[in-house]
Amino acid sequence: MKLLRHLSLLAAGLATSTVALAQAYPAKPITLIVPFTAGGPTDTVGRSLAQAMSKHLGQQIVVENVGGAGGTVGVTRTKNAAPDGYTILLHHIGMSTAPTLYRKLQFDPLKDFEYIGLIVDTPMTIVARSDFAPKNIGEFVAYVKANKDKLNYANAGVGAASHLCGLLFMSAIETPLTTVPFKGTADVINALLGKQVDFTCDQTTNTTGQIQANRADPTKGVKVYAVTSLRRLSVLPDVPTLDESGLKGFEVGVWHGIYAPKGTPKAAVDKLVAALQAGAKDPDFVKRMADLGATVYPPERITPAAHAAHLKAEIDKWAPIIKKAGVYAD
Repeated sequence: MKLLRHLSLLAAGLATSTVALAQAYPAKPITLIVPFTAGGPTDTVGRSLAQAMSKHLGQQIVVENVGGAGGTVGVTRTKNAAPDGYTILLHHIGMSTAPTLYRKLQFDPLKDFEYIGLIVDTPMTIVARSDFAPKNIGEFVAYVKANKDKLNYANAGVGAASHLCGLLFMSAIETPLTTVPFKGTADVINALLGKQVDFTCDQTTNTTGQIQANRADPTKGVKVYAVTSLRRLSVLPDVPTLDESGLKGFEVGVWHGIYAPKGTPKAAVDKLVAALQAGAKDPDFVKRMADLGATVYPPERITPAAHAAHLKAEIDKWAPIIKKAGVYAD
């Protein structure tokens, strides 16, 4: 009888704790880890999203940039954080490519996290330094093929979206190029502006402003040649897609999702899901993403189940592509 009474009290205590967490959470600011340097495209999404979600949660979400190793340092930091709902992660397509790219990965995307939901899909652009010779995408491809030993392609490091897009582009035009890795996309854009590198493939959230600057003054910003979506973008309606330019089927979209450490209480996860869904409808956030060429996912994709299914499908999609390219990192 004493044992039964003890178990009953324990169960009651756990139930009370769960209710208390559901009512109290969040009781303090939440840290949103962005696993890339400040000023990059994922950072742009993260800071806009943090503001939108904070309105719903009643607590501030503070962005912490934890860059390094193609985003894996920040992901590992999140995995090892206390599973209390106060540390969450915003990551992009790199979460699905890391298992194949890295031989010594310290996390398992399919086992070490609670999924909160997808949030934004961002197309990419092929951009070059402002004085790059080709006038259009047709001339661009021909020029790159003819001068492959003289040109270089900049990316934000192994596993970054710019790295993956570059792999696909070089494969599509059957032309290997010298690649120059940087610590982040902000550094890549600065190198293009300084004419230290020739071209890159980067997200619209990072390039749209520089493209517009170039159109206002051809000596500034970056020169755009194509977008990686299958359809033209409303924010860049006159820029052709690679698909329509002859590279049939070429499509790279950089999806983003929110994660929490495995074991985060369901009450906290549920509140984060609700805040993410509310943030996705926030007019300021939606407009900011649209202005940058990004698309906010519909409600049915902003769920843990949809997020988990998408991640698994993306891992299966990218694994053979990366293995064929033979690119790995320690």
